Amino acid sequence: MRKPILAGNWKMNNNIEESIELVKKLTRQEYPVDRDIVICPPFTALYAVGELIEDTRIKLGAQNIFFENKGAFTGEISPLMLKDLGVEYVIVGHSERRQFFNETDETINLKVKAAQGHDMIPILCVGESLAQREGQIAENIVKQQLLGGLKDISDAMASKLVLAYEPIWAIGTGRTATSQQANEMIAYIRSILSQIFGEDKAQEIRIQYGGSVKPENITDLMKQPDIDGALVGGASLQAEDFQKIINYQENK
Repeated sequence: MRKPILAGNWKMNNNIEESIELVKKLTRQEYPVDRDIVICPPFTALYAVGELIEDTRIKLGAQNIFFENKGAFTGEISPLMLKDLGVEYVIVGHSERRQFFNETDETINLKVKAAQGHDMIPILCVGESLAQREGQIAENIVKQQLLGGLKDISDAMASKLVLAYEPIWAIGTGRTATSQQANEMIAYIRSILSQIFGEDKAQEIRIQYGGSVKPENITDLMKQPDIDGALVGGASLQAEDFQKIINYQENK
């Protein structure tokens, strides 16, 4: 059985003081041992947050990574720098990175390899826009992102991978894909993974749903057979809300 993974993406929010305060609230509570918990603060707060969660079950994640170890790449953060901070997970290919920073499937693929090459687990994001869904090409778009992002990833490295299906039209809009819609696409993603890595490996890979995840919808989402967790945006900035999401009732 795949172990659920709940990850909070803080995006460009919280200075160091605010990050520390949020983490202190999160670490006051015990969480179920049958699920993984990840928080992804902004780069400026990674060190402070990492210190606070060092002896807890919460794992440290980063929101981005560059694919070279060092060099003249002003403003970028290398895998070595993240590893030095104790980062274990890295969000790669988020739709906001694709949209605002022109990331391509090719560069995203390099980032997946960079993370895995330094023993960090990439959370590879895929998802379609509203126009693409209404144009009935959502599956084609997601397949293209998967094939590009996972190019030349070995079967062995596939085990060190998390995927996140984030329909762009549901991110930060308050509009959430129904649990059935989310599961249908995630099942389709798993079918593509089966083509790439084989059925057994595809059944091992965890696939999250992301897009306006809240305490009110997490249980319904997690009831679905192919959904293995959530990549949470705004709700992860509120300790009480994120704790409720982490503590969802297991009903599969």
